[in-house]
Amino acid sequence: MNHFELRGGELFCEDVPLAEIAQAVGTPVYVYSTATLERHYTVLREALVAAGVVDPLIAFAVKANSNLAVLRTLARQGAGADTVSEGEIRRALAAGVPPEKIVFSGVGKTAAEIAFALEAGVCEINVESEPEMAAVARVAERLGKRATIAFRVNPDVAAGGHAKIATGKSENKFGVSFAEAERLYAMASNSAWLKPVGVACHIGSQITDLAPMAEAFEKMAGLVRRLRGEGLHVERLDLGGGLGVPYFNQPEPPSPGDYAQVVAQATQGLDVQLAFEPGRVIAANAGVLLAEVVHVHQRPEGRRFLVLDAAMNDLLRPAMYDAYHDIRAVRPREGEARPYDVVGPVCETGDTFTRDRALPPFEAGDLVAFMSAGAYGASMASEYNSRLLVPEVMVKGDQFAIVRPRPTYEEMLAREAEAPWLT
Repeated sequence: MNHFELRGGELFCEDVPLAEIAQAVGTPVYVYSTATLERHYTVLREALVAAGVVDPLIAFAVKANSNLAVLRTLARQGAGADTVSEGEIRRALAAGVPPEKIVFSGVGKTAAEIAFALEAGVCEINVESEPEMAAVARVAERLGKRATIAFRVNPDVAAGGHAKIATGKSENKFGVSFAEAERLYAMASNSAWLKPVGVACHIGSQITDLAPMAEAFEKMAGLVRRLRGEGLHVERLDLGGGLGVPYFNQPEPPSPGDYAQVVAQATQGLDVQLAFEPGRVIAANAGVLLAEVVHVHQRPEGRRFLVLDAAMNDLLRPAMYDAYHDIRAVRPREGEARPYDVVGPVCETGDTFTRDRALPPFEAGDLVAFMSAGAYGASMASEYNSRLLVPEVMVKGDQFAIVRPRPTYEEMLAREAEAPWLT
């Protein structure tokens, strides 16, 4: 469920017409619904609790949407943060996420990032290799702070909506094998500077079949039992994220309730705190990208291009992942649907959002909305082609606020310094 709907022939976000935002802020622009963010977090938490999960740590994946207003909205609902860089930790802290609810993951943490995480007092550092374990121990010793860690395990389970977002197979760069996990956990338990508290996994993103998750969760529960059987202390099991969302033409994903039942069945009797790292399932359908039609280019041989002022630098997912986004007219025109290639102005053929998509009639100046764009949209945006970074707007009820302004060209250029020999 989301809070974007047609009213009187016009698309609204909650109680605000999207055309009003476009007029005030310009296009392209991302628009987020507070009510949708809050609802998606609440539905997931309630499903887990109803399935018997006691006090779950739901750490929102900051990489999905790192806007401070989004993070602050979720923090006020009780969410933690799953982070993969010092910058994301800083964002989570700035948004009011308590450090004890922040998880620090990633395969290439630098010594400076590890030090920052330890000084901040994050919940755990997810260690993903033996060299990283040694690095964390060195930094912890230097700072005189014992590091609370969990080991991210690669369960060798294939899942995810695209090869580039599948993370759980043995050939992927993430995590340690089960054999390594047992050995490293024992080593860490004997370290004066490491405090292992659990194990973690994450097998991919946009998962629409619960079978791979059930397999991975069962394997992780078995690992917890083996570690305890060796006399090792395990208090937390982090099951990652990855639950898919209902993109318009995709298979209907499992409900949070069905997901929670899989979690409960796999972890029955374990007596551990469970942690989760959802991102897309909370943020995707809470946001849209608004764009304006620059013109319609009708070729004599019949191909019809809908040229927008939004480009691949604003929404990268179609170019990078062949991702599908439902495209809606903000003020739909009457008339028969016709096929369009929907493209942006960037000088690349890859700057194509979709081909031969049946859409209602459009004319120059019309507004379109890319639906389900709240995750991995603005967070992956860039200034490629020296295009201004896309702004972001948050809506709550009948109010809206710019939560990341569009920079000016002067501000964009001022960030670069002149080499002294060129002055």
